[in-house]
Amino acid sequence: TGPVLRGSGVDYDLRRDGEPIYTRMYEDYEFEIPVAPFKEAPVDVTLGDNWCRFYVRMMEVVQAISLVRQSIRKYSEAEGTHREKFKFNTKLPKGEAYLETECPRGQMGFYIVGNGTAEPFRARAKSSCFCNLSVTDKLCEGVPLADIPAVVGSLDIVMGEIDR
Repeated sequence: TGPVLRGSGVDYDLRRDGEPIYTRMYEDYEFEIPVAPFKEAPVDVTLGDNWCRFYVRMMEVVQAISLVRQSIRKYSEAEGTHREKFKFNTKLPKGEAYLETECPRGQMGFYIVGNGTAEPFRARAKSSCFCNLSVTDKLCEGVPLADIPAVVGSLDIVMGEIDR
């Protein structure tokens, strides 16, 4: 998911391609989704390699800066204002919901089951790092042993997210 997917040439991002619940908050923003291959790539780059994943992340930083600047312009009237406190309904309705969001490392999913009380009956998070780590064996096939730390590093794994 995320930069790992787009660094492999797959043009998919929840902010643009997801269901309306994901895309509507980005309707008024201009942004590009960086997807490999890149014309700036060195000649020895292979689609989906460490360089592609790294470059996608760097281009996403550029896009994030642009989104922040657009947000500042869009919400400039909120500068220095204070809003009333948000009132939170302390009881979750009975039922279940699953929602995904595009995070810097990829898609993250949340599953919540409510039983009508203040605490959810069940809550689970699906980490993008957990998904991205699952391709490590394929990415490391035929790679020299000395290069494996670079491959794993290019996945931007956070061990706290995958320790289950």
